Amino acid sequence: MKIQLLLAGIAVLALLLLGVWAVTRGMPILAMSAMVAVCLCVILLIIWFWRSVSDPIDRLTDFASQIAAGSYGSQLEKHNDNEIGRLTDEINNMSKQVAMAEKSRTEFISQVSHELRTPLTAITGWAETIAYDPAVEGDSLRGIHIISKEAERLTGLVTELLEFTRIQDGRFNLRIELIDIAAELEDAIFTYGELMRQAGITINYSAPPSEIPLIPGDPERLKQVFLNLLDNAMNHGGDGKLVDVSLRSKDDGVHISVRDYGHGIPEAELPHVKEKFYKGSSKNRGTGIGLAVCDEIVTRHKGTMTIENAIGGGCLVKIILPKSTK
Repeated sequence: MKIQLLLAGIAVLALLLLGVWAVTRGMPILAMSAMVAVCLCVILLIIWFWRSVSDPIDRLTDFASQIAAGSYGSQLEKHNDNEIGRLTDEINNMSKQVAMAEKSRTEFISQVSHELRTPLTAITGWAETIAYDPAVEGDSLRGIHIISKEAERLTGLVTELLEFTRIQDGRFNLRIELIDIAAELEDAIFTYGELMRQAGITINYSAPPSEIPLIPGDPERLKQVFLNLLDNAMNHGGDGKLVDVSLRSKDDGVHISVRDYGHGIPEAELPHVKEKFYKGSSKNRGTGIGLAVCDEIVTRHKGTMTIENAIGGGCLVKIILPKSTK
């Protein structure tokens, strides 16, 4: 491409010099012909640059964006054996290497998570058994309760990591059926409500004014989303001591919102909170993949999940799920 551009530049310069020479020698027809030739050369050079340089670079840019978005291992077709072609080869190789590294990381996380489940189950079981021993009391009993609580927390983290690996390797499937979304949401609130009450947090559930029609969905996965959002509201917005949950049926789908009254999320972190392993400035412990899993579940239901700061403080999560088309 460098040689082609150099030759094109030399040709245009030669035609310009010919035009100037023709003008100085009083040959207007030759000068006009040279200028017309220069214009044609410039037009052809622009078209060539557009097709051979600009369009391929646009394709490479789009392809690089797809890789950045998670399409690891995908390959772009190579059209020419020039600088653009060599750049295409390098980006394809980068995509392949990233895919291999991502696969190794996912396999490692999966293996470690599976290995951790057995000892954690044993620790939890023995901690509960020892806690019932009348001989264990005072600081010893308190220590046993701490062990049990931390083992449960680690079990939850391991479960999230396993969910992440299922998403990465394509084993994350849904069992779609017609479900009563109001019943699933209310069941999640009932399940998590006692924990929130123990933490001094009140759940204010705004039931739908009318009956919500059955919608297509995976009840277990959607309940997982609701429990995760309630857990986030308690851990990150518990200072407000109140969580609002609402369910409404609208023309564009079923709307579910969960709002806390905590400190909210820094504006710079809002675009990233659904990214895998992103934890931001939060001091709460966790893997940083809970919201990523929730977003994946909602997306696979052909719905949307948005996270924003609520007016007056706190964080607001909105979910829209499509209604049945039958």
